Amino acid sequence: MRTSQPIRREDALVLAHYYVPDAVQAAADFVGDSFALARKAKESGKPVIVFCGVSFMGESAKILCPEKQVFLPAADAHCAMADMASEEEIRSMRETVPDLAVVTYINSSARLKALSDVIVTSSNAVKVVSRLKEKNIYFIPDKNLGAHVAAQLPEKKFYFGSGYCPIHNATTAEEVRAAQGAHPNALLLAHPECPEAVRALAAYVGSTAGIISYAEKSRADEFLVGTEAGTLYELRRRCPDKKFYVTRSTFLCEDMKKITPEALECVFAGEGTPVEVPERIAAKARIALDRMLELGA
Repeated sequence: MRTSQPIRREDALVLAHYYVPDAVQAAADFVGDSFALARKAKESGKPVIVFCGVSFMGESAKILCPEKQVFLPAADAHCAMADMASEEEIRSMRETVPDLAVVTYINSSARLKALSDVIVTSSNAVKVVSRLKEKNIYFIPDKNLGAHVAAQLPEKKFYFGSGYCPIHNATTAEEVRAAQGAHPNALLLAHPECPEAVRALAAYVGSTAGIISYAEKSRADEFLVGTEAGTLYELRRRCPDKKFYVTRSTFLCEDMKKITPEALECVFAGEGTPVEVPERIAAKARIALDRMLELGA
């Protein structure tokens, strides 16, 4: 169903997350993790943003850039973690814990962002939380990332939500050890959405952008990658002389893979899905997102 007029390619900034298919990353103007993509969307002078990512990413871009048209190539591409917290839980924490900041991972719905004090990504969470005046931190929705941040900020008291990424949380220390046995010279690079037992085995824990940067700068030439397999495209592009292996063959986000080159072309043909966020929600969420960009700089 046609939802807009055809879009001229020169009017659009095409953003892609590292987890989308290789061909989509190759077609994008900029590929990055959630923090870099949010900043690019905010800074863009183009009237149109085509966001090759899941729904919360398109929402974030629209919240930050209300004057721009934002399109998602795959309207049904969602993040399972994005709604793993509730207004009731947040209200209860605010009522019972003094000096509290509600810190919400960017992998969340616009509704949750609107209830938050600040948004964070896996690449800036430690920096942002360290700069908050509040001693008590309610970190939602990802319990694994929250625990990773808490371990680095002992001066803060953390309370965690119960959410998680089904893809990262499913990986186990046992399968990582098996992969290490198959590739004994490879360093493990893990995303903080992985469970603690997996993070404990890693030479480096960080965002997708951090993983790529670490591999690029490292003297090692073999790596086990503990995150979504789409990251291999950029790793191999930047480090053609190094070897990379995912820790398990099923390290795939099916929703990210819905964003195909054909779906991207449909946006330019005028068949894309425009992203809309009610202003009553967007106005509150924008404050938390803008605070992230300020504190995470």
